[in-house]
Amino acid sequence: MLIVTRSEAAGVLTSFVVAPVTRTVRGIPTEVLLGPGHGLRVECVASFDNLQPIRCSLLTSRVGQLASSESGEICRALAALADC
Repeated sequence: MLIVTRSEAAGVLTSFVVAPVTRTVRGIPTEVLLGPGHGLRVECVASFDNLQPIRCSLLTSRVGQLASSESGEICRALAALADC
């Protein structure tokens, strides 16, 4: 899961909004490409069409992360999700 909730709010929330990660790459605008360069074992995508809340207590370890220069990819996927 890719956490979408903003970092500044993380300390006061009990749930985060996440985008599920899947190996099914459809090449659509609501996907964010991920892979070994992000700490993951295989090429995959975070699916912004399936955003969901998840309790913070269920997130126990970090597998990978986006570089700060890639945060625009999240904004792009969110804009596509909302037809902006």
